[in-house]
Amino acid sequence: MLIDDAGRQTLLTTYRDGLLNDTLPFWTKHCVDREHGGFTMSLAQDGTVIDTDKGVWQQCRFTWLLGELYNNVEPREEWLELAQHGARFMDDHCFDPADGRMWFHVARDGKPIRKRRYAFTESFAAIAYGELAKATGDERYAEKAVRVFRRFLDHNLNPQRAEPKFTSTRPTKGIGFPMIAIATAQELRDSIGLPDANAWIDRCINDIRKCHLKKEIQCVMETVSPNGDLIDHFDGRTLNPGHAMEAAWFIMLEGKLRGDNDRICTGCQMLDWMWERGWDKQHGGILYFVDVKGLPGHEYWHDMKFWWPQNEAIIATLLAYQLTRDPKYAKWHAMIHAWTYEHFPDPEHGEWFGYLHRDGSVSSTLKGNLWKGPFHMPRMQLICWKLLTGFNDLML
Repeated sequence: MLIDDAGRQTLLTTYRDGLLNDTLPFWTKHCVDREHGGFTMSLAQDGTVIDTDKGVWQQCRFTWLLGELYNNVEPREEWLELAQHGARFMDDHCFDPADGRMWFHVARDGKPIRKRRYAFTESFAAIAYGELAKATGDERYAEKAVRVFRRFLDHNLNPQRAEPKFTSTRPTKGIGFPMIAIATAQELRDSIGLPDANAWIDRCINDIRKCHLKKEIQCVMETVSPNGDLIDHFDGRTLNPGHAMEAAWFIMLEGKLRGDNDRICTGCQMLDWMWERGWDKQHGGILYFVDVKGLPGHEYWHDMKFWWPQNEAIIATLLAYQLTRDPKYAKWHAMIHAWTYEHFPDPEHGEWFGYLHRDGSVSSTLKGNLWKGPFHMPRMQLICWKLLTGFNDLML
């Protein structure tokens, strides 16, 4: 479909109209909590709220999306008002006054339920505040964005006041922190001109190259030892192809924005390796987990098809094709787009199911929970719409 203009226009319409006429209206209709503030994201198939607890990731992520749309699609007052609505709930309820860190899970009225050992919530809050700073010109949002970004960096590099999940017997490092740091710095560079964004991006790309990319086995490792060695146990052998493809397009995008072909090549190499390992040759779609040695996986959901790895594969293949014009990426994009759009969208109530069995049948009809909300899928729709709108441009 990507090879000719008609095919590109069809895809552009699918992504644009899906975002503006399906995804966004589903969430704005069903998740906005006007009584207690914020957003209730645990929704049944038809949008009915089935649990009133609130995941803080989702408060931050939806606030970011609304601000991103206001700043980069159209300055609709509805979007800005809802973004500010989300930010007020974040300010009032989502920070622990004892240590300044953010909660992960709160009750409907904002009373805290749980905090995670890691600090990814702060990364999503940073990009939300950044978009609001850009939308409103209010420097206080910019200050908050920088503060929570620093908190995210500091906690991940120098964990404090958090009991470790494991002992020191087998220390590990994951790809999650450097890849999320890249994306967060990219967003803050755009929204508030974060002065050291490039330095953090460079540092994290170098870390991924040094520790997680294994040319000898053509693989992107999810978890390695602190110096980048493979760990020959279940956790160390477990790969997450969707996560690696997400990191791949972050790095490709950085190469595109800074005119760095070496980084584009790194991102494409990551995509090549993990497509080979992650694409389900029997049923189609991207598998959730695979073992680096091809051994049986230990996670019971290893062969399920979650929504977000498909989203990341769609972005990565489209961006790789735009940057290289290699027809294999057009083919891969057509494959993942067709499989995803055949199985995930809900023709009855709109939006997408999140969790499928390996064969593409629906495992759960829920539309949202503490993990699934309006982020990966609308981000995919927005980015692909942008890419296809300026398909021959050098910049997004």
